[in-house]
Amino acid sequence: MVIFGSVVPALMEEWSISTVTVGAIGSYSAAGTAIGAVVFGLLADKIGRKKVIIICTIMFSLFTALSPFAGGPVLFTIMRVIAGLGLGGVMPNVIALSTEYAPKKIRGAIVSFIFCGYSLGAIAAAMLSKSLLPEVGWKPIFWIAAIPLVFIPILMKQLPESANFLLLKGKDEEVRKILSRISPEEKLAPNTVFIRPTVSKGGSPIVQLFKNKLALSTVMFWISCFSCFVLIYAMNTWLPKLMIEAGYSLSNSLLFVVALNVGAIVGTIIFGRLTDHWGFKKVMVPLYFIGAVALSAIGLTNNTAIAYILIGIIGAASVGVQNISNAFVSQYYQPEVRSTGVGATMAFGRVGGIVAPTFVGVLLTMNLSAQMNFTFIGAAALLGGIAILFVQEKHAAYRKDEAIDAESSSANMPLADMDKVRV
Repeated sequence: MVIFGSVVPALMEEWSISTVTVGAIGSYSAAGTAIGAVVFGLLADKIGRKKVIIICTIMFSLFTALSPFAGGPVLFTIMRVIAGLGLGGVMPNVIALSTEYAPKKIRGAIVSFIFCGYSLGAIAAAMLSKSLLPEVGWKPIFWIAAIPLVFIPILMKQLPESANFLLLKGKDEEVRKILSRISPEEKLAPNTVFIRPTVSKGGSPIVQLFKNKLALSTVMFWISCFSCFVLIYAMNTWLPKLMIEAGYSLSNSLLFVVALNVGAIVGTIIFGRLTDHWGFKKVMVPLYFIGAVALSAIGLTNNTAIAYILIGIIGAASVGVQNISNAFVSQYYQPEVRSTGVGATMAFGRVGGIVAPTFVGVLLTMNLSAQMNFTFIGAAALLGGIAILFVQEKHAAYRKDEAIDAESSSANMPLADMDKVRV
């Protein structure tokens, strides 16, 4: 996605396409990720998360690397959509799998930290584009996307399958092997009994997200994710072009993409850790609102240093908030609907990714000031913050786990023993 944003000026010149057409290409790609999030989220509950992650990694890597061979915008867009299917499918399953195995006390921080990889990839894409575009043109930059294919054998060997999925299939011995790899010093007793996940009683898994007083929070998560993806896709697709419109050079504009993602990493590491102490809402809501202010202010300054700082804040309030939100949503739902919950949230969120590229493309045809362009985008951060305010934490799955732990503690049962059998 960031590679695409980096080469937008070159594509517009080579193919003689308008900002609206570029926005449409970005929107179609985002539509693929939305469909992928739903389809592969549901498929993971049937065939396992490990298989889905591997399939999706092959899809987004292969078809991104093949897209420069398209020769024109139509076939290029088709390639991007197929790659989007894989990208949309891999992310919710990585979130669900990492949530399942992360230690409870630092689960929010770990899940958020894993998604710093997203921002590291974005930084690499921007820096490579800055170095290679003047020398070799835009096409070789897309070939970098083939690198994940090299790691597929390692994923197949090292990536664990979902313990909950294995228990539902009666594969207790495989779970023992995985847990022994994670914590070799703590050997499970031979007579250890695993508490199995609740088996769905039929019906659509999506319906379960609206039962047991979860409906309001589910809708608020969807709106929040929608807002985040508006920010992410607007900035990653259009930031270089927006900064050029604001008077900066292409070289500086690509460095703003780096600043955006450095802000995302710093924000994720610092604020992701704070969620384990303060809770998700107390961290996410202020970040959203600060991001809205930063976006409104970016068009008011001609000082490059201040602009870098503001862009970094926007990174923390967009990609950083989404990383934290991934941990929030994945812990909010019970394990048996976790993939579905994360997948559905990200699928609805990616509607924002569909809207954003075209929306900004239209904005740019209206010849508005740089401040107005950024202010319109910033409204999404305001909406996201309001949505998170209405999430009801009292109905979250992790609240129920805390209640169980409190009961076990009052009954003098060592929590370490409980953690060994509750997956």
